[in-house]
Amino acid sequence: MPRTLIVEADGGSRGNPGPAGYGAVVLDPETGEALAEAAEFLGTATNNVAEYKGLVAGLRAARALDPEACVHVRMDSKLVVEQMSGRWQIKHPDMKPLAAAARAVFPPEQVTYEWIPRAQNKHADRLANEAMDAGKNGKQWEPRDSRAALDTAVAPARSAAARAADEAAEAAEAPEVAEAPAPGWGAPDLGVPATLVLLRHGETALTPQKRFSGSGGTDPELSPAGRRQAEAAAVSLAARGTIQAVVSSPLRRCRETAEAVAARLGLEVRLEEGLRETDFGAWEGLTFAEVRERFPDDLDAWLASAAVAPTGGGESFEAVARRVAVARDKLLARYTGRTVLVVTHVTPIKTLVRLALGAPPESLFRMELSAASLSAVAYYADGNASLRLLNDTSHLR
Repeated sequence: MPRTLIVEADGGSRGNPGPAGYGAVVLDPETGEALAEAAEFLGTATNNVAEYKGLVAGLRAARALDPEACVHVRMDSKLVVEQMSGRWQIKHPDMKPLAAAARAVFPPEQVTYEWIPRAQNKHADRLANEAMDAGKNGKQWEPRDSRAALDTAVAPARSAAARAADEAAEAAEAPEVAEAPAPGWGAPDLGVPATLVLLRHGETALTPQKRFSGSGGTDPELSPAGRRQAEAAAVSLAARGTIQAVVSSPLRRCRETAEAVAARLGLEVRLEEGLRETDFGAWEGLTFAEVRERFPDDLDAWLASAAVAPTGGGESFEAVARRVAVARDKLLARYTGRTVLVVTHVTPIKTLVRLALGAPPESLFRMELSAASLSAVAYYADGNASLRLLNDTSHLR
């Protein structure tokens, strides 16, 4: 099992903007021992910039100790915690590169975030104040200056004006729409759901011809039109600013689509074998009309039952549903409470939607999914799922 590290970080500005500094500490979760400290005077900056700088420094200190560690970040900045958790949009231009820098330190799936009261963040707060004190004297903070581990007294409180400025900044950065309520009437708070944003790959040469193109065929690349669609999806998803990880089917058209998005978001692509398209057997590369002409009885049986596989050793929809459900459960366990882009194919996306709705297998034939379309399903802690979006192509217009 990977090691777990705790990062506590804080930043402050005496004036907002004004003389600013940050502090960060890496802690052993079992003993509470401080394994590393970081602090720096930043010159003139805002509280929010200082807090983000502290986060980046804390993550880098944790990575220097163990790049494979699972890191739990604790901060008293609700703004930073909510934005880095993907629940609030990052609208301020100064915050976007800092958030991107924080995401680049560890793979996003290795980092979780928690808001804590200021009284529980004394160590990092003390370091931030030491950095600002050093700057006041024309110096930079050095490790020998640290009193945070020994002196746990509450650091000097920020002025009422600074606290008001913090609250105003957080309100300005908060989402413009309220978070969706938990499902049901008067349901309890089930926490932040894991959300799978489902992106169908861009077009290949076979897509406009409506040919069967599964995992048993030629594994085609994106066409020029498909590459443009992937880039359009990347631009749209980057503007939303909520994606925290990218997972893709191993087939080439999905990898190319996922890589276009991941490059713009500054994320890596993780491959998941269970997300590949159905193996259509002898039907690979054929149109529906051609299958009807060559294998009429097999096609009728396939349309009538999810247990029937295509001619020549293909996969039934029942078999696909089993492996897609396994892949889904792996993703939900790995990305609890996060928003993940899943780049895959028609059948896996329709299957995830069908399972979320509790719909029968024949519903697969009653959904339309365009190339490079977006759908989304949220999964709650009680096992319920909520379909949030289906076949959105607004980014392609």
